[in-house]
Amino acid sequence: MSDVIGAVQEVFYALFQGYCLQYFMEAFLESRFAKQKWSGFMAAILFGVIKIGLRLRPPSNDASVEILKKQIALFLILFVLTFCFYQAFHIITVFLVITFMAVSEISFFLAYLVMEFGSLLFEFWNWCVGQAYITSVETFEYVIKGTMIGLYILMYLSFCVIFYFALKKIVKSYREKDYVIHRTELLFILTPGLVGWLICLLLRIIIITVENGILNFWYDKYPVLLLIVLAILLLSLLSIVYGVKLFQDMIYFNREKNSRIILENQIGSMQEHMTEMERIFSGIRSMKHDMKNTLSVIMQLSAGNEEKEQEELQDYLSELNQTMDRLEFQFRTGNAVIDTLLNMKYHEAIKAIPDIRMDAEWLLFSESLLIQSYDIGIILGNALDNAIEACRKLKEKEPEAETFIRLSSVQKGNMILIEIENSFDGTVIRKRQSEFPVTDKADKEAHGIGFSNIKKAAENYHGAVDWSVDHKVFLLSVMLQNEKSRGG
Repeated sequence: MSDVIGAVQEVFYALFQGYCLQYFMEAFLESRFAKQKWSGFMAAILFGVIKIGLRLRPPSNDASVEILKKQIALFLILFVLTFCFYQAFHIITVFLVITFMAVSEISFFLAYLVMEFGSLLFEFWNWCVGQAYITSVETFEYVIKGTMIGLYILMYLSFCVIFYFALKKIVKSYREKDYVIHRTELLFILTPGLVGWLICLLLRIIIITVENGILNFWYDKYPVLLLIVLAILLLSLLSIVYGVKLFQDMIYFNREKNSRIILENQIGSMQEHMTEMERIFSGIRSMKHDMKNTLSVIMQLSAGNEEKEQEELQDYLSELNQTMDRLEFQFRTGNAVIDTLLNMKYHEAIKAIPDIRMDAEWLLFSESLLIQSYDIGIILGNALDNAIEACRKLKEKEPEAETFIRLSSVQKGNMILIEIENSFDGTVIRKRQSEFPVTDKADKEAHGIGFSNIKKAAENYHGAVDWSVDHKVFLLSVMLQNEKSRGG
């Protein structure tokens, strides 16, 4: 009976490792196959079967060499499986494979130590026999076998819990999965896993020794080593998990710093430009008003001239009047700063795409708007930059395609919804762990922060950002509360 239970536990142990493998790899790597779930399932089953095969391999004369061979074989098998089932031609793959092996080995030995501490029950049963609490030999054998089975089950359950939650913590801590890792950074996050794996390899080699044909366990000779090894394994596991977290925090804070600098420069430049544009356009409006009055007088006075001269004068003045009309703002939202921004972006758009249509008729802001103009400017500025770029790419691929950008806003109670809709080529690059579409530009660290800046501006007003795609139309929605910024 115990042999059957042991065999079942071994199969479960191997298959569970296979499941954890596909969970861990899929969190970082894209599947090579369209049916990702099936490919992950096949990878898990195949790894489990190979793991069982390695355990059933007959032992050699030199146990330490055999242990080393199995570990190297398992390491190579993991690499092969990863490359077969995932798009793993990345430097991060080395970290994934070694970390997976290290966490697996550390989890196994931690679970093994849990069982060893549980073996103190055997001394308790012997004490019970000595105190005559257990008098039957059959009862004693039954209790011993039950305890053995229970401890093995406890060991495998402990392994599953430690292994799964350690991997889950690493996956959760590794937030910047699109970050292109450099070699020195790889060494930083790889070292804890490599050290942990080598510690476990050492334990596998020295845990059992043979003296005079008798098997001896190192913890029988030095019981205190149980506590020392337990502390080493726990520290090793924590160094892997929190080493990843520290690395990700460093990336996050560095990216936040760069993004903040860009955002501050963008805000400062926008405020200066808008102030200047407001001053210029204010002067133009005043001049236009005066000029229209002057032209009206001139046109009346010219009515008494000769017919030919009168026609020439009328044509000239009419053309001059149209020129003045063109100085009028293309967009009127009720907010002078936003009007200026929209006109700037409109001229940028038609310069890149002459036949683009930009409609902001339903983008309106009331006088009771509490949201600061430059925050709306950050949202609209970044959204329009993305939309113009998307339209430009569409035009490059399909010169006859219709390109457009539509902006609108709706206010209900204290909530304001801003929507930016634009045409694009229909291609969206997105990874499962990414909240927004991924930039297809080569320098991913310098680009693709537009959505991030929009989200930050929205969060200052307890807002949120969402996006959707309908064929070749991209819709960005930004919800804000009409209140003063919580960011100051």
